[in-house]
Amino acid sequence: MTNSDAAIRQPKTVVPAGLVDPVASARAELKAALAAIEVKGNFPRRIEKASVSAAAKARRFADDNPVAAVAAAVVIAAVIGGAVWVIARALSR
Repeated sequence: MTNSDAAIRQPKTVVPAGLVDPVASARAELKAALAAIEVKGNFPRRIEKASVSAAAKARRFADDNPVAAVAAAVVIAAVIGGAVWVIARALSR
């Protein structure tokens, strides 16, 4: 692996090592800071990554233990149904 391969594979939020020029170093730090802010502040992307991760975990759980997955789905449906019933009942009074 060459040095250029290592630089290509670094995340956008990392300041490259070996910058001697203070202006180039400051620009690289600013670019990395802005990239970090963008990563942290992009809620739709963060929500999408979390939902994809949760779906993958749920699929693995269902593949490993299908009986427990069905039981968990029934419990979740009952909790959601109960919450909807409580809210509907409170609004109707």
